[in-house]
Amino acid sequence: MHHHISMITKNANTNNHFYRHILGLHRVKLTVNQDSPTMYHLFFGDTTGTPGTGITFFEMPIAGATHRGTNAITGFSLIVPSEQSLAFWAQRFDTFGVKHDAITTYAGRPALPFEDEDGLRMHLIASDDREDFWEPYAHEEIPDEHLIQGMGTVELTVSRFEKLEKTLTGIFNYTKAADHTFQQTAGSAVGEIFVIEKQGDREKPGRGSIHHLALRTKDEASLRDILAAAKEAGFHVSDVIDRYFFKSIYFRESNGILIEVATDGPGFTIDENVEDMGKTLDLPPFLENKRQEILKKLSTIEE
Repeated sequence: MHHHISMITKNANTNNHFYRHILGLHRVKLTVNQDSPTMYHLFFGDTTGTPGTGITFFEMPIAGATHRGTNAITGFSLIVPSEQSLAFWAQRFDTFGVKHDAITTYAGRPALPFEDEDGLRMHLIASDDREDFWEPYAHEEIPDEHLIQGMGTVELTVSRFEKLEKTLTGIFNYTKAADHTFQQTAGSAVGEIFVIEKQGDREKPGRGSIHHLALRTKDEASLRDILAAAKEAGFHVSDVIDRYFFKSIYFRESNGILIEVATDGPGFTIDENVEDMGKTLDLPPFLENKRQEILKKLSTIEE
């Protein structure tokens, strides 16, 4: 299943407004890139940031345009409950001037294509698939029956389809459900991966590009099992990294796409209660002694 997906934004304030106030997601964590602490890392999701709802962004003010190509994560979807929800969202996007196309189908489901202000390409998909413990975040302008539930299908564009197929089925136990669709739960959009096979130049990342996909695993023991399997398959894999909110490993699959595998816990409520989540800069303990230095280099983000 998916854990979270991470993108590049040029402006954290613009990004924050779009995902909080237009899409109605909860900003569950206002923090920094742990490998580059002068860079914001924003986490949006459901009420508690449940795995499978995480939409995250690194702020890179100098990011240029994305040059589309192959061997990249080229889109993803968010689940809404019904086709009526798609009509609601199309009208809401018109109200806010959000770029979108007409309602169509995507990976076999009714869908509404749209973009954020960085040009990140997404779909809302109508599906009753969701994890039972997802907690959609209430928003005063969005009826409960139209709230975004969590992540659905993620789109990968690759030049070597067979290599990716071997990784998904061999290491992560995906099943090939259709010619270019892989699932862990039969028929479900939750955790689904849709693959486009395309030759050509590799995508050059920039604003609105997708940095990596994080797949979900239960705990550190299962994480180490995946690490061992990826190494046995010949991949160069990072050691287990403690991200405080979860533990992770990283590797690039055969097309060069960066894959993270992250544990379910301990989660984003480890150091904040739900009412206070995402309101102020939250740092893991190993960065806390650098708080003042970090704050001096960060811009102010509006509520």
